[in-house]
Amino acid sequence: MNLPTPHISARKGDFAKTVLMPGDPLRAKFIAENYLENPVLVNSVRGINGYTGTYQGKRVSVMASGMGMPSMGIYSYELFAGYDVDNIIRIGTAGALRKDLKLRDMVFGMGACTNSNYAAQYQLPGSFAPIASFSLLKKAVEAAEKMEGVHYMVGNLLSSDTFYSDSDLDINWQKMGVLAVEMEAAALYMNAARTGKHALAICTISDSIVTGEATSSEERQSSFRDMMKLALEIA
Repeated sequence: MNLPTPHISARKGDFAKTVLMPGDPLRAKFIAENYLENPVLVNSVRGINGYTGTYQGKRVSVMASGMGMPSMGIYSYELFAGYDVDNIIRIGTAGALRKDLKLRDMVFGMGACTNSNYAAQYQLPGSFAPIASFSLLKKAVEAAEKMEGVHYMVGNLLSSDTFYSDSDLDINWQKMGVLAVEMEAAALYMNAARTGKHALAICTISDSIVTGEATSSEERQSSFRDMMKLALEIA
């Protein structure tokens, strides 16, 4: 892949081996300014700022993915295939599909169901099951167990192509044990599988489809610190 890519202006070596990917560019900026030592801006194309710095002596990068699987598909593929990134950890928000998942709880996406046609490009003779990297998932669980006051669940996410849907099908996914709905994990997991790399989606519950509770956009941008700290610990 030629560098810079159409969507990333960084040079080879500018990104660390592990990249944290929130959906929101402002959350990426918040993490870089509040958690990374000596963060350097390595990408600014289309306002998707990417930063590389250190956290407790480890070199770490953070860059937004944007919203939806097409956007995640572009950025994660270019990082994996062009910039030699080995691990991408999505740190995003999700809507709970269970009553016992409360606001600010975390979900680790062991798998990512989807209503997207993203996998059609691989021309497989059946359905592909996008799953997380076990090594990253294991680290996340171990780190969460050491954090006080953290409630998390491990299981299936639903990566949806639609935020505003003309039909209410969430109940059907809920019946199959899916924990929460978000919009990027399946594409990330498929790109990791195709490039032989590692990926994990860690999502904080920002709203509940069951109860109607929700956090504000400002809270989503800067207050989900448990998720940020956990991702940095396992980076």
